[in-house]
Order: sequence, then C-alpha cells, then structure tokens
Amino acid sequence: QVQLVESGGGLVQPGDSLRVACAVSGRPVSDNAMAWFRQAPGKAREFVAGMSRSATIPDYAASVKGRFTISRDNAKGTVYLQMNSLKVEDTAVYYCAAKTVTGLPDIIKVYEAVDDYDYWGQGTRVTVSS
Repeated sequence: QVQLVESGGGLVQPGDSLRVACAVSGRPVSDNAMAWFRQAPGKAREFVAGMSRSATIPDYAASVKGRFTISRDNAKGTVYLQMNSLKVEDTAVYYCAAKTVTGLPDIIKVYEAVDDYDYWGQGTRVTVSS
C-alpha cells in the first residue's frame, strides 16, 4: 500500500508561483511512476504532469508545459509540482497519484490516464484569482 498526502495549496494571484508537495509513504517513492492531476469544478480530472519510475523525461499537459515542473526527492520521499506564471484557469484541486511499477520495460513509461493509477491523495486546492 502507498499513502499520499498533498500540501502547499492556497490562494494566489495571476502570475504568481506556488509549489505543491506530495509526501509518499508505504513504499519508496522511486518504486513508483508519479503524476499530478487536477480537477476544476464541473470538469473531469485531467493529467497535468507525470514522471516515470526511472524519473527520466517527464511529461506535461500542453496547457502547463513551460510553466510547471514536476520533480522528485527520493531521500525525502516527496514529489513536487512547481507552478509558475499561474493563470486563473489553473484553479483546481490538485491530486497526486502513484502507480507501483515492477516490470523493467515499464520503468521509463509516463502514465497519463486516471485509470492507470492505483493510489491517490486527498487533494490540495489551488485558487488563482485577482
């Protein structure tokens, strides 16, 4: 079992930066492919950023590419999402997700579908408003 706890959400203004964090327990964070999703009111949950178990090349949604960065600190067992140049449309609840990966061919894969992930955090709310 993997437990995920997000933190760091809040209210910011357009153009501001914010970093949210996901503390991973139960298994080493490096055993998992990780991702951030978000869900705005009345909308489906959507992929934001993902990292393979091997943490090689991350992947981003087109709407956040160049503004958001996903990273992982194995020693702290934490995954981060650094969000820069925030826009009103980035307002959502942000969820951390984990998929334990054991097969060698799969360790370089970034998973982008909600159904790919086995474990979810409770979410942290990010509101971008002037």
